[in-house]
Amino acid sequence: TDGNGIGDFKYAPPSGYLALCSANLPEPTIGPDSATQADDHFNTVLYSGNSSTQSITGVGFKPDWTWSKDRTNVVHHVLTDSSRGVHLDLFTSSVSQESNDTNGVTAFTADGFNLGSSTNHNVTNHNYVSWNWKANGGTTSSNTDGSATTTVQANTTAGFSIVLYTGTGSTSTFGHGLGAVPKWFFTKTRSNSGDWIVYHAKNTTAPETDFLKFNATNATEDLNTMYNDTAPTSTVFTLSTNGDVNTSGRTQVAYCFAEVEGYSKFGSYTGNGSTDGVFVYTGFRPAWIMTKTTTTTDNWRMYDNKRIGYNPSNYVLYPNLANVEDSATSHVDLLSNGFKARDGNINSSGNTYIYMAFAEQPFKYANAR
Repeated sequence: TDGNGIGDFKYAPPSGYLALCSANLPEPTIGPDSATQADDHFNTVLYSGNSSTQSITGVGFKPDWTWSKDRTNVVHHVLTDSSRGVHLDLFTSSVSQESNDTNGVTAFTADGFNLGSSTNHNVTNHNYVSWNWKANGGTTSSNTDGSATTTVQANTTAGFSIVLYTGTGSTSTFGHGLGAVPKWFFTKTRSNSGDWIVYHAKNTTAPETDFLKFNATNATEDLNTMYNDTAPTSTVFTLSTNGDVNTSGRTQVAYCFAEVEGYSKFGSYTGNGSTDGVFVYTGFRPAWIMTKTTTTTDNWRMYDNKRIGYNPSNYVLYPNLANVEDSATSHVDLLSNGFKARDGNINSSGNTYIYMAFAEQPFKYANAR
C-alpha cells in the first residue's frame, strides 16, 4: 500500500507518493469530516408565495444575506442582509437606491427567514428561489484596517463578509475583515441610485484596473478612478473617486469573498464553442454558479442544484434582468469536481468568462450526478 495504507501494489510505492484516488486528496476545512459542511455556510431554498405572512425554512442555518428571485414572474432580484437591516432591499437588476420594504423579509430565523406580504418576496402562486449565505449572525464590528472606518460582519471560515461604509470622495482603503485577499467583491450605493460595481480577480490579467456591472451586460471596462488600479489585500480594498463606489457622504455596501479550497472558487475560462462544452475544474461539486463573459456584451447567468439540479437542463436566471427563469435550453452540467459549459451563451469560442461558484460537496466526498 501507499503511505496512507491505500492500494495493492506489486512493488512498494516510493516514499512520499500516494495512490491516485479521492481518499488521498487533502482534507478540506469545510466538508463532511470537518467542523462544518458547505451547507452550514451556503444553501438554496425554494418556496411558493402566499401573499400573507409565512416562515421559510430549510436553510439549515440563520442566514445573514439572502438573495431572492421570483422565478415565474418579471420581478427584480432582491438582496437583503442582517447588517443593513431585514427590511432594506437592493435590486441587482436595477440602479435604484435601497428600498424600505416592511412587508418583505421581517426576520432572519435559526433555519431561514420570515416574510410579510411583499410583492417582491411573497405573491400567491408565484415560485421563488432564495440563495442564502452565513456571515456572523448579525453581529457587526468596527474595522479600522483601512484609512476609512467600516462596519464589518465576517465569516472567515467561509470567506464571506458584509462591509458597510460611507464614501469619502477621495482615494481611500476600506477594511473587509476576511483575513484573506478577496477574489470577488461588489459594491452598491445605498442612499442614491448607481451602478453595481464588480471586482473579480480573474477579470483580465490586471483585474484591479478593470470592473464589471451587475446591472448591465457590458464587457469589462477600464477606469482608474474605480479601484485606483490597486489590488485588494488580506485586510483592505481600495476605492478611488468614482461616484458609484465612493461619493462623499453616501452610504454603501460591499459583499466580499475570499476563496476557500473545496468550498468556493472564483476563476475564469475560455469558451471552445463545442456542444460537448468546456470543462471547468472547481475542486467540488457545485451548488451554485454565476458566469459572465468579460470580452463581449452579454447577460450574467446564475445556476444552482435545486431549481432543477440534474444535467443537462439546469435552468438559468439573469442577475441584470428582472426576467422569469429561462428553461428553454441546456446551459451547464454540474459535475463532481466542477462544471461543463454546454452552450454558446457561456461557451462561445474564444470568449473569456469569469465564474463564481459555491460547493455542495468537496471533490474528496462528491459523487457524480
